Amino acid sequence: MATLRGTISLRDTLSGEVKTLDSSEKPELSIYVCGLTVYDAAHIGHAKTIVFFDVLRRVLEAKGFRVNYVQNFTDVDDKIIARAKKLGVKASALAESNIRDYFRDFGLLNVEGATAHPRATENIGEMQQFISGLMNRGLAYTTETGIYFDVSRFPSYGKLSKVKLQELKSGARVDPDPAKRNPADFALWKFADDEPSWESPWGRGRPGWHLECSAMVRKYLGETIDIHGGGEDLIFPHHENEIAQSESLTGAPLCRIWMHVGLLNLADEKMSKSLGNIITVQEAVKKWGANTLRYFLISNRYRNQVRFTEEGLKNSNLNWGVIESAAYELRYPSGKDGEFDDAELRASFDKFDFFLSDDVDTPGALAELVKVSRLILRLASQGRLGPRNAKAAMDVFGVMFRVLGFKLPEPTAEERVEVEALISRRASLRSEGKYREADEIRQRLASRGIRLVDRKDGTIWMKVESL
Repeated sequence: MATLRGTISLRDTLSGEVKTLDSSEKPELSIYVCGLTVYDAAHIGHAKTIVFFDVLRRVLEAKGFRVNYVQNFTDVDDKIIARAKKLGVKASALAESNIRDYFRDFGLLNVEGATAHPRATENIGEMQQFISGLMNRGLAYTTETGIYFDVSRFPSYGKLSKVKLQELKSGARVDPDPAKRNPADFALWKFADDEPSWESPWGRGRPGWHLECSAMVRKYLGETIDIHGGGEDLIFPHHENEIAQSESLTGAPLCRIWMHVGLLNLADEKMSKSLGNIITVQEAVKKWGANTLRYFLISNRYRNQVRFTEEGLKNSNLNWGVIESAAYELRYPSGKDGEFDDAELRASFDKFDFFLSDDVDTPGALAELVKVSRLILRLASQGRLGPRNAKAAMDVFGVMFRVLGFKLPEPTAEERVEVEALISRRASLRSEGKYREADEIRQRLASRGIRLVDRKDGTIWMKVESL
């Protein structure tokens, strides 16, 4: 990705300059990310892509851009239909259920909603118009099974993936159909009478997968967008085919920048529903916590493939524990404000900005957040983190924390009442010298992720994820 260092720096967020910009004055960027085909639960392989683009969006907004971010749902697809038949439910009901679960799961990971989350089934008319435009230009043809795009009419086919057209064989990640003119030709419209299907000028059927994204990009963001992204497994054939059909129709580049996220591998294999080796987002959050998982997912450069390991999660949890502890020290400062030179804080913040401006180097940014967190903990241990120094540190820490998308776990109202009652009970037991019973309450709360800190002016408590 092109460097962002020439744009508004993150330092401006500290001085308030970005906040003074009216939204109409902010430069706009358009981003389209290929979302999930919703035939099953979201897994952590999906999360690596979704979380990265959430960070990218936060970085751009912090730098003063107005981001128009579109992430679609593929809710009509052969996989959805096959899965629905196996489960004995309607394809539309299965898709709806998995979309609802998507927002639940990624809400746990503090992923912000896109500007728009279009569904393929909501844009059938636009897809049919797209096909008509290609057919009118002689770029598509009809067989007994559907309408196909003629890749031989797009001379630069393969420019993204570097795939050579003459080397492709039928069935090699392309639709096998003996009626096609070329093995690489791909379906724009598949004839079908079973549900879900729609009437069209060419016969009843449903859209091809590649067409869906091209039509939605054009409708929601225009002919040429700034950034188009997704997992690296979409480079070919999906994104290659998007380029071919979109640029053939419009004559304009589909996008200015392509960003592809490396795969998350489990036991040296791509994590995939078809391979049956997935860990769902919900399972991972339940075991490790949302912030630990988020830390792990952005702890490598986004282009890199990453192997999912218990050791990697443990290291992420340790580092999250440092960040988490610093966040609570800033929330409940108890020291006395003395001399405090914030030069170290500012230096780390500038490095944080530099890293995120250099092709979104999240590992470098995380390292600076951990460094700032250790500085905060050092001030606290020295008794120098009073309200004024905490405010100065929070001005830096808070921006870093939010831009990377972290969020402290918050107790429910019921949990808060229960914990406060137990802390009151523990204080009474301690005043009566019943320390064993008081320690049992502490241990009971600790097993539920509630950490107690006894201070001269009373006991504070926090809900934590770190082990």
